[in-house]
Amino acid sequence: MMLIEIDKSTYRKTLNKVIVTFVLSFALLAIACGAILIQLFGEVAINGEAVDNFRFNLAGVLIALVFCSVILNKFKDSELFKEIYYVWQLKQIHNKIYRKLTKIKKAAKEGQIDAFIVLNFYYNSLKQVYFLDDNTLTISKLEKDLTALQAQCDEHNLTITLEQFDAKLIKTF
Repeated sequence: MMLIEIDKSTYRKTLNKVIVTFVLSFALLAIACGAILIQLFGEVAINGEAVDNFRFNLAGVLIALVFCSVILNKFKDSELFKEIYYVWQLKQIHNKIYRKLTKIKKAAKEGQIDAFIVLNFYYNSLKQVYFLDDNTLTISKLEKDLTALQAQCDEHNLTITLEQFDAKLIKTF
């Protein structure tokens, strides 16, 4: 996966629109589906007794979730979702790398080139995501990690580029 340049303000505006649209659509659909199911299959209160239609409300929520998920999945490759989907994919790769980070760092200390490639991509892509998500608290630690990685690369006489990264490298650790 290659890192691409993203305009932060455009990304944030689009992401906020998608989040608000998703939440509103989900809420309205859940309420509507629950109400329809209760109307069709629900029990009627007799003599003022409470009636439990929880299962129909839950089914309405699940139907709304499935519907909204299908719609999001259908549009993930559209131009509107391009950057949002790209960042989501980056975060998925971050999770895969993070689960093996201890092994990867150990391999880097041993001088394995693949470990340097993965760490270089990990730190640089984290930097991009942190910038886009306004995560300024941990950016200084990330800068230190990048500097330390560059020092290790220099120590081993390596030139590592982002283009060398392939997600398949993660599986080798």
